[in-house]
Amino acid sequence: MPLLALPFPAIDPVAIAIGPITIKWYALAYIAGLIGGWYYARRLVMADSLWGVVKRPQVVDIDDLVVWVALGVVLGGRIGYVLFYNLPMYIADPMEILAIRNGGMSFHGGFLGAILAFLLFARAKKLNGYTLLDIGAVVVPIGLFFGRIANFVNGELWGRVATDFPYAIVFPTGGPLPRHPSQLYEAVTEGLLLFIVMALAVRRFGFRKPGLLGGIFVLGYALARTFCEFFREPDRQLGFLFGDHLGPMGGGVTMGMLLCLPMMIVGLTYILLAATGRTRPRNPVAASRTDQEAREAPAKA
Repeated sequence: MPLLALPFPAIDPVAIAIGPITIKWYALAYIAGLIGGWYYARRLVMADSLWGVVKRPQVVDIDDLVVWVALGVVLGGRIGYVLFYNLPMYIADPMEILAIRNGGMSFHGGFLGAILAFLLFARAKKLNGYTLLDIGAVVVPIGLFFGRIANFVNGELWGRVATDFPYAIVFPTGGPLPRHPSQLYEAVTEGLLLFIVMALAVRRFGFRKPGLLGGIFVLGYALARTFCEFFREPDRQLGFLFGDHLGPMGGGVTMGMLLCLPMMIVGLTYILLAATGRTRPRNPVAASRTDQEAREAPAKA
């Protein structure tokens, strides 16, 4: 082992094994993210001070929404990986698309799948789509944090070679050279730091400007992911899209960076639209009355 390197912690990727049934840490990370997001979202919709005249979903809506979002994340994440990262292989072997056990999930695909789930749910329940997306924006960093920790446990998505970095790690599948633990960088920036930013934003603005929190999250994630891409090893089948410098802080554009560019534009756009009031309900008084009636309905029954 090189002098400036830490050993990779020998953590079994299988968290629970009962006979032929195995549950991996990665699956538990998804579950932890969904449960944590569900609990936090319930607390948010019950906080009267955050809403003003904007119609809010009910607690039971959040319970139903979790199932929609879970399907959107899994399906979108898989389809996104197939389209963005390894399309030629899956065209040659279409059945491999269904082999999720072999890995291969894209955040950007899961992100689009989750947005579609939010919008379809809002339409089915006659809710404001911007408002649901704002709720999702506040709680998503919880899942990102646990997901990146699971990536580290699995020894996957490791960083670029860093022979002179004292906290570099030699990953079992990353060759003999020490590498940046970029999964932990992403857990801290995309997960913990972004969670704090969104918590402060919801405390400051609440949900009174639909689309604002969603825009802040999209922009914040794009910036955090772009920063971490300078330390993360590009996918082997893609490499760098432009340039070939392999230094820890150098290199061409990666697919992750490229996919973050439209996210930055969308995030800035919705921040501006929400800040100027263009996403507010057309009839806020009616919306507020409808919300009040919905909350009083169980008591009258």
